[in-house]
Amino acid sequence: MAENDYVIRVLDTPGQVDAAGWNALLALQDPAGGLNPFMRHEYLAAMSESGSATPATGWTARFVTLWEGTQLTGACALYLKDHSYGEYVFDHAWANAYHQHGLPYYPKALVAPPFTPVPGPRLLARDAATRTLLVQALVAWCTEEGLSSLHLLFTSDADVTACQEAGLMLRHNVQFHWTGPPGGYRDFDDFLMSLNHEKRKKIRQERRKVKEAGVNFRWSLGADISNADWDFFYSCYERTYYEHGNAPYLSRDFFRRMQATMPENWLLFVAERDGAQIATSLIAVSAGGTRADSQFSSEIPAGVAYGRYWGALERVDCLHFEACYYQPLQWCIEHGYQRFEGGAQGEHKMARALLPVKTTSAHWLAHPAFADAVERFLEREGEGIDGYMEELERRNPFRQPKS
Repeated sequence: MAENDYVIRVLDTPGQVDAAGWNALLALQDPAGGLNPFMRHEYLAAMSESGSATPATGWTARFVTLWEGTQLTGACALYLKDHSYGEYVFDHAWANAYHQHGLPYYPKALVAPPFTPVPGPRLLARDAATRTLLVQALVAWCTEEGLSSLHLLFTSDADVTACQEAGLMLRHNVQFHWTGPPGGYRDFDDFLMSLNHEKRKKIRQERRKVKEAGVNFRWSLGADISNADWDFFYSCYERTYYEHGNAPYLSRDFFRRMQATMPENWLLFVAERDGAQIATSLIAVSAGGTRADSQFSSEIPAGVAYGRYWGALERVDCLHFEACYYQPLQWCIEHGYQRFEGGAQGEHKMARALLPVKTTSAHWLAHPAFADAVERFLEREGEGIDGYMEELERRNPFRQPKS
């Protein structure tokens, strides 16, 4: 496609973007894995329409769309930011350097779903050539708007390639993900037997503490999550934020919209003791399939579960580990999900069999001198990340074959 064959339209609200066309482009990015829930039109619309990500909270939406005639061929969700909160890829030092030199860093342009450190497609495009044109269009638009910088966070491999071709700088970080073997595990005990003795013993001890405290769990998926359960979840989520001295990023209305528009993407665990609910964890799920317990097939669909939100009204030793790791992992094993992503940061996740995975973001800075300085910084930081990954890999919790 020649550059003069397309038209760029920058829209201000998700309501101006055709939801079916957006989700159709999203489906093209990973036909096998289904729609990434955090890039669905419904998710992004709920962020805006619930008041969670709006100009008042420092997130001014701009939906950049690429058209060939009447066909939507590329799109991305861009936000003008006047701060760097809710991103999980930290550039505060860059902002401070600008400030010290009397230059404005904000507003900047961010391409990522708000408050969501989950890797996935950021540039929705019908093919690789269109994806590269979309990056070039983003840089051109940021230049025209006089913005300091453009940041694409937690990008997919296809996005990385397009960003490199457009001359953006890459930055790496580390998350911790659990991945099942090709044939899956028969059950949670089968999974435990794949770990070394120390880690297996630790997990059993932690689970036993929760059980001996009289705590039991139940789970609900999709439309089976009741209104009362959603209300209880939010009370726990909100309380946890306030206990840490912050207001919650997401409003109750945001989760009402999730319940209404994409219930199939949510899995809720509720902890109960003596007939009272005391804690919850809310997990997002993508497409995936169930398998009968008697089956043990290498053809299990590549469903993904994402650890997202948790909260508790009571303190119970090891309850967080049970609610946020062991219950979701057990569910994934029983339902044929092959990956569980534990969210941002957290070396402690390795003891729960979540292994280090390198994530990538891409950055463009308008000021040439600052771009050069950041590029040198990223080279040094990248070497540090490589060393950190090597160190983590030496602490692999799984049993190693005897030499």
